[in-house]
Amino acid sequence: MIFRDSNRARINRTGKVPFLEFPPLSNIPFVIHGFSTRQGGVSRGMFSSMNLGSGSSPYQDEPANIRENFLLITDSLGLDPNSLVLSDQVHKTRIRLVDEKDRGKGFSIPRDYEEIDGLITNKPNLTLVTKYADCVPLYFVDPINKAIGLSHSGWKGTIEKIGEITVKEMGKAFGSHPQDIIAVIGPSICMDCYEVGEDVAIEFRNAFPSVGQNTNISIDELSPILIKNHRDRYQLNLWEANKRILLKAGLCNANIHISGVCTACNSELLFSHRKSKGKRGSLAAFLAIR
Repeated sequence: MIFRDSNRARINRTGKVPFLEFPPLSNIPFVIHGFSTRQGGVSRGMFSSMNLGSGSSPYQDEPANIRENFLLITDSLGLDPNSLVLSDQVHKTRIRLVDEKDRGKGFSIPRDYEEIDGLITNKPNLTLVTKYADCVPLYFVDPINKAIGLSHSGWKGTIEKIGEITVKEMGKAFGSHPQDIIAVIGPSICMDCYEVGEDVAIEFRNAFPSVGQNTNISIDELSPILIKNHRDRYQLNLWEANKRILLKAGLCNANIHISGVCTACNSELLFSHRKSKGKRGSLAAFLAIR
């Protein structure tokens, strides 16, 4: 599964560095969004070249390189770098309501929060940022109330249904109705590339016995989440799992868009933790209200 420009995802090369954009969000005039690639930055070695994460010991990129990469990608997206608000991802399900006091946190000023895997706001000129290298980015836009959300859903976050939690938090904070929300399941590892063992398979079988009763689509219309392979292990479909979560949360099937871009299949374009065996940089998702 190699990435090609489509009506689900395409490469924008008009700025200093390329980034991915998603037509369902491009059609919403008050939103700025994008997803970085690994191309066009200043980092070197295994971080080559558009690395937006510090890494972990013993593999760490130079802070000056990461800062310059953020300046390059925000310039290409047409964003003020001082508007960035970065998550603090730990594979949990805490969501932070972001406002003007958070402007710049994690980039130009220190964060004063921890263990945040999702961000929501209805304030303009604030850019939500989450980071990736195989996990699932979840973009949310409420076009009625002009509110947005961005959440990081690895396999643990998927089990804990961070997508549904984000939708509920948007409802509490902004009065968002699930049926109005437009969601994009962004670039992440595909089912063919994501092999897991029995321990993870058991958790997913327990978490997804059915779609649930408050959706307008039947289990027979959906793709499988787990398929046993010839090694007695399993191929896991995080895209489908997150789609089911969003359906159960009340989103309309027509408003859930899977980008269809695999980080592992496209490792020349995107960082993949699984493909690189952990020797890699980080990608980032960006979402803002103009």
